[in-house]
Amino acid sequence: MREIVHLQAGQCGNQIGSKFWEIISDEHGIDPNGMYHGDSDLQLERIDVYYNEANNSKYVPRAVLIDLEPGTMDSVRGSPYGALFRPDNFVYGQSGAGNNWAKGHYTEGAELIESVLDVIRHEAEGCDCLQGFQLAHSLGGGTGSGLGTLLISKIREEYPDRIMNTFSVVPSPKVSDTVVEPYNATLSIHQLVENTDETFCIDNEALYDICFRTLKLSSPTYGDLNHLVSVTMSGVTTCLRFPGQLNADLRKLAVNMVPFPRLHFFMPGFAPLTAKGCQQYRALTVAELTQQMFDAKNMMTACDPRHGRYLTCACIFRAFEIKNLNEKYYFYLLENKTISREGKGRTHVFHFI
Repeated sequence: MREIVHLQAGQCGNQIGSKFWEIISDEHGIDPNGMYHGDSDLQLERIDVYYNEANNSKYVPRAVLIDLEPGTMDSVRGSPYGALFRPDNFVYGQSGAGNNWAKGHYTEGAELIESVLDVIRHEAEGCDCLQGFQLAHSLGGGTGSGLGTLLISKIREEYPDRIMNTFSVVPSPKVSDTVVEPYNATLSIHQLVENTDETFCIDNEALYDICFRTLKLSSPTYGDLNHLVSVTMSGVTTCLRFPGQLNADLRKLAVNMVPFPRLHFFMPGFAPLTAKGCQQYRALTVAELTQQMFDAKNMMTACDPRHGRYLTCACIFRAFEIKNLNEKYYFYLLENKTISREGKGRTHVFHFI
């Protein structure tokens, strides 16, 4: 089986990473205690890509959670899915990086990096055939950018032939938390260009725009933004987690999507996204969903694709059969499900990326 080791670094990385595990656990039928309660063999067919099976048929995420301060780790442990993660895989310091890239990369982060690599080594050695690593982090803070890029370069040294995939939250001028974000991002991007194989770029400006304009949320919370990121992460990893032929592992995805090694920065889009009051007026046809998927307003990066050229593009279409539905329409746009109209004896759910 082609396993992936998941890493999440810093406050942002741990928040979106934890939400990602909640969503894929739900899709694979895994409850907050790691027990399987699904109803389809497809949920278990490729579950080894992201989970280890422990004693008593308990499924444990192959995840390493990293931060330079203990606060984020405590909040993950206290969350509904906190008991899912292996306690030894929480690696954290005490001082924090203070939004300083150099602290994350050269001082505080450098002191912690050996402990992190030990845990990663333990996870990698337990794999049958490791395909690569994925990292969730932000480029604007200190830990996600500084320690995150240090981690990437160390993994590249130790596992030069494995794929490195990142979900990077890129800062934007309009939605900025700290004044040093541009510096942290510039220093990080240099590392990402050299040492990653695939980077999915996500930014807060685009997420806020989707919440305001498309979903008509007057005051979006970080929970809403994290949900958009996690359903996008769930969408782009669908072909890795369920049986299929195309883009079935990280290397195949890279071969199909990366024309030149340094040009590996992707703009994810997601559909359907519709405000709750407008759902009944839209038809969820393939044409409508495809058009929405390519719309600049549905991109997770605040950049208009009409001002440039597509070098490569991948569309991942998903459909699930849902049983026991009585009403004609069900929509839970911010609850990880968007359910389309019933067909003859079947109802399909579509997630698009």
